[in-house]
Amino acid sequence: MTQRQVQHPIILKTEALACGRGETILARDLDLEVPAGTGLLLRGPNGAGKSTLLLTLAGLLAPLGGHIHFEGAGPDDGPLMHHCGHRNAVRPRLSVLQTLRFWAEINGTGQVPCEAALDRVGLGRTAHLDAGYLSAGQQRRLVLARLLVSPRPVWLLDEPSAALDTQGQALLAKLLTEHFAAGGLAVIATHDDIALPQLTTLNLGAPA
Repeated sequence: MTQRQVQHPIILKTEALACGRGETILARDLDLEVPAGTGLLLRGPNGAGKSTLLLTLAGLLAPLGGHIHFEGAGPDDGPLMHHCGHRNAVRPRLSVLQTLRFWAEINGTGQVPCEAALDRVGLGRTAHLDAGYLSAGQQRRLVLARLLVSPRPVWLLDEPSAALDTQGQALLAKLLTEHFAAGGLAVIATHDDIALPQLTTLNLGAPA
């Protein structure tokens, strides 16, 4: 088990949620419920609002209408969520290990050391290499390592499988399965197929 057991099962709920950029609404009237141990796949064409919805759920964009609730969160649970955007946020002149330690200092640490997390995602041999030398798929694996080092019950993931090879996609599926088993939840924007029984799909339409 790579994630700690969530102390209080959390349910993500939205009521009549509308989100967009500026005054442009990309998605509206969203009544969502994502219980602990499950996930939601956001599907749809480019510009349909998948990334915008993730940013809104993360609190990085204000809703244009409606409400967001994370029910069941306890006062001592600490930070609730990881938001991992479609950009990898890699500093090219820091080593792979330094990059992960940097994020650990910001996000906090759990029971998985940085070195062990890199081994888990297949980057152990690159730990002392400048992160700028990593391929796009390797950089995406480094993002996954952040989830292991700093466990949080809510994962908001934007294109987590982008640039991953077949083994990388299998690793992502394994990490999600373990996260769900530990009582976590996830909302994932993706164009790829992630076939897990814990996942349901929300199709967002093309923008007007």
